[in-house]
Amino acid sequence: LTRIWFVNFGDITATTQVADEITDMTGVFSAYQYDLKGTSSLEQAITSSRDTGTTFVDQTLTLSLPKLSKEDNLEVKLLAYGRPQIVVEDYNSNFFMCGLDYGCELTGGTVATGAAMGDMSGYTLTFLGTEKIPANFINGATTADPFAGMSSATATIVLGT
Repeated sequence: LTRIWFVNFGDITATTQVADEITDMTGVFSAYQYDLKGTSSLEQAITSSRDTGTTFVDQTLTLSLPKLSKEDNLEVKLLAYGRPQIVVEDYNSNFFMCGLDYGCELTGGTVATGAAMGDMSGYTLTFLGTEKIPANFINGATTADPFAGMSSATATIVLGT
């Protein structure tokens, strides 16, 4: 993963989807961007039950955010209290919306200073979203603006620390 954007749950008021791809969305919102380095990943586990006739997808997003700051401490605390929707950009320039219908919860993580000079000093965070389908692709997204193709949305990109 190369980049993520956090959006407060509920600020995106509606989406239009064609073949499980988001083609438009409505709302006025801020998207908080973080550049990723290291071992960040998105895994989606599909669970189906023949007995109950149900299917759901667990979207597990593991993030590695290097460097500690008092500003990031506050933002991590707010993420833990909230239930954001998270846009993810992978190394193939694919953009996905995690937690589209129900949001994602910060389920665990660490704040580490490292023991040796070469150790990471930063945050490792794990988010979990449980949805009916895998994370949706976003049509028209660009590295500069993952909401570029969304003509009915007004998104402000805010760079995270």
